[in-house]
Amino acid sequence: MLAQFLQFLFSGITVGATYALAALGFTLIYNASQVINFAQGEFIMLGGMLTVFFLASGLPLPFAVILAIVLPAIVGLLIEKFAIEPAKGAETVSLIIITIGAALVIRGLIQVWLGKGTHALPPFSGNEPIHVLGATLLPQSLWVLGVSALVMVALWFFFNRTLFGKAMLATSYNRLAADLVGIDTKHVLTVSFALSGALGALGGILIAPITFTSYDVGIMLGLKGFVAAVVGGLGNGLGAVVGGLLVGIIEALAAGYLSSAYKDAVPFLLILLILFFMPRGLFGAKVTERV
Repeated sequence: MLAQFLQFLFSGITVGATYALAALGFTLIYNASQVINFAQGEFIMLGGMLTVFFLASGLPLPFAVILAIVLPAIVGLLIEKFAIEPAKGAETVSLIIITIGAALVIRGLIQVWLGKGTHALPPFSGNEPIHVLGATLLPQSLWVLGVSALVMVALWFFFNRTLFGKAMLATSYNRLAADLVGIDTKHVLTVSFALSGALGALGGILIAPITFTSYDVGIMLGLKGFVAAVVGGLGNGLGAVVGGLLVGIIEALAAGYLSSAYKDAVPFLLILLILFFMPRGLFGAKVTERV
């Protein structure tokens, strides 16, 4: 019984770490612009699909991974430059629709270029499972958890110890005030989209050897990343991480103890419960309004 529980837990934490990276991408852009970037799932898909393509082209894995992170970051930058920036001043809903349109374009281009097939990446360090109290843990899961943890530490350092990171934080707290003290908030938004693309791509690369990848894999992964961001408290970095892990664990436990048929429905049931009882999420700011 313990072994079964641990098996579900390991699975949930592994996929939850990917949701957390996606949620951090949503959080970065939301803090910089108050926009929900529904192209985030396509960044995840691009990471996995581009790595498959570059490996098939003969590049070594490290170079394939680097390129598959850099290119989605450039795609994010281009989305901001040529889709979001020209619509500056538009309503938030209009900007969200633009990101949905960008997602459809990216998905369509990858479908035409790389096809509709499902692809697998080779595990980074073999398939030999690690046994823990009767449960098995794939080495790739350790890569997912380890790299995700390093990314989160790096982001903490970036936002708390670097000048540009603090400028991004200032923009997230009050964009007008940041403008007034000389922070280039437009540049902050551009960098946010690039970072968001890189984070999503990294998550897609890490999870591809476990769950496979295809041109449409980003749809559900992006939506679950959004659920994680909302559950944790949209705009809160710690909340994004906790929300991602929570969504992954609850999803895995539901699939294991109830039925895998409910796996994809569980995150959306969770977001309804959170929004009903805690509208600002687990770590959302408490706001008091004078009336």
